[in-house]
Amino acid sequence: MEQVMKKENSAASIFSWLKVNAQTSNLTLTKDVVGVVATLAKVESDDLSRILSEFLGLETMLAIVCSSYEGINALEKYDPEGLINCNGGLHGIGSSIGKRINGRFVVISLEDIRPFVGGFVANDPQKKLALPKPRLPNGECPPGFLDYAVNMIHLDSKYLSFLTDSGYGLRETLFYGLFSRLQIYKTRNEMLLALPCIHDGALSLDGGMIRGRGMFALGSRKDVEVKFPLISGGSDVPPNYIETEEAVRKLNWETSKLAADKHREQQLLDYRKGKLH
Repeated sequence: MEQVMKKENSAASIFSWLKVNAQTSNLTLTKDVVGVVATLAKVESDDLSRILSEFLGLETMLAIVCSSYEGINALEKYDPEGLINCNGGLHGIGSSIGKRINGRFVVISLEDIRPFVGGFVANDPQKKLALPKPRLPNGECPPGFLDYAVNMIHLDSKYLSFLTDSGYGLRETLFYGLFSRLQIYKTRNEMLLALPCIHDGALSLDGGMIRGRGMFALGSRKDVEVKFPLISGGSDVPPNYIETEEAVRKLNWETSKLAADKHREQQLLDYRKGKLH
């Protein structure tokens, strides 16, 4: 959060200011916002944090994540000519605290991301995705392969139990959308030896980067301004608590969907009654 706040005149820093400001934390403007990408996950090591953050880039690390397009629509308002209304949305909040958003900023709608639907690793409290390990032509898993990037990020309990209106979590929507099947290796040499089974890119903890099939990133590593925070100690809650919380969140989601369906049915019924009269 501190690194994000330091990026003054960015949409992410203004949203972060809103989040910690008690007087404005309940604004309808932010009710559909999940958070900033850089604050939604943690990782185990500084090397992993640095290479994942460099791969995504500053613009994506500072992207604001919304549950749906409704949240995006609330963040920016326009006048009748289609120009940005600097007194509305996040721009208006920025103006009120003496900040101005410079340039464009990325906002992600989780409802519009095609989720991973292949299931989860059995009995894994972090709900890691059940992705098959890469295989070399000889059928063996490449030496030095650690895991897929999407499974190497750690979600705190409140983000682990988060569900979109369609019932999907952050790992299978946001982070699968950002990383896809990006592979992580211990060293650059091991990564290069695994080229035959790298299709969606790969990274190594010592700085190697393949952005996609045939796309290699060479040269010196960038100075990463905003990184994923590190995991401090073990899991923040016991596994059985996570399971219970997830069950409650799932029940709340099902209840809200049922209420929305009943509301739509009532509107349709009222409409038909109006037509009869």
